[in-house]
Amino acid sequence: MQNSIIFKNAQISYSDLGKGAAVVLIHGFLENRTMWSNIIPELSKRNRVISIDLLGHGNSDCLGYSHSMELFAETIEAVLKHLRIRKCKLIGHSLGGYVALAFAEKYSQKIKGLCLMNSTSFEDDNERKKLRARANKMVQNNFTNMVRMSFTNLFGEKSRTIFKDEMKLALNEALQTPIQGYIAGQEGMRVRPNRNHVLKENSFKKLIIIGEKDPVLDYKTSVKEAKITNSEFIVFPDGHMSHIENRKELTSALIDFTKAS
Repeated sequence: MQNSIIFKNAQISYSDLGKGAAVVLIHGFLENRTMWSNIIPELSKRNRVISIDLLGHGNSDCLGYSHSMELFAETIEAVLKHLRIRKCKLIGHSLGGYVALAFAEKYSQKIKGLCLMNSTSFEDDNERKKLRARANKMVQNNFTNMVRMSFTNLFGEKSRTIFKDEMKLALNEALQTPIQGYIAGQEGMRVRPNRNHVLKENSFKKLIIIGEKDPVLDYKTSVKEAKITNSEFIVFPDGHMSHIENRKELTSALIDFTKAS
């Protein structure tokens, strides 16, 4: 069931299902909380699962043309405060992982565990920063093609065939993202800082989900990141969209991650 709160005059939509320890699911760029629809039924059997539409995505409003990771994190905190949740485990996919790290940096006392799913604590390199700035210029005149291209590139060639139907559904959700949400999200990711220290300096449970063929994040770099930050890691054989390409294995891993500890 959809619920919402008002944060800085913007509507933030979320769902709240199940009972038990709180688990917060944070979707990626050009996604929304529907990306978790096949995973929530399993996680909510033993947990209270909160899934939030980030600013400029799903049914949540935009706030200007730059959604920083810190601003996203403040919206997560506003929802948790509204629900009177004092501690939680965070699971963030891609952009959602960047947001989870910003949240953990700002509200570390509220974190029981953090899972980066096809995500990283490193900042963008200069090349990717330039690509994001360029994309924000191009998307203003060719939104549909830009979204279609960037979304399709998240899947490997083999996955595009095997998961054709799932990919189509996810792409349709991506195309519902407003241009302002696209631009604000890209800008926020472009300027985000390195947050290796958030993983290194905290003792809460840490897990990094890695795709061996991830076209966005280098596999070897992700494994090295997990080791230098003392994070557990799991490697799946496919790409950036583990919730589609490796759903069964991912669900099992997340059930283990969310068990009481």
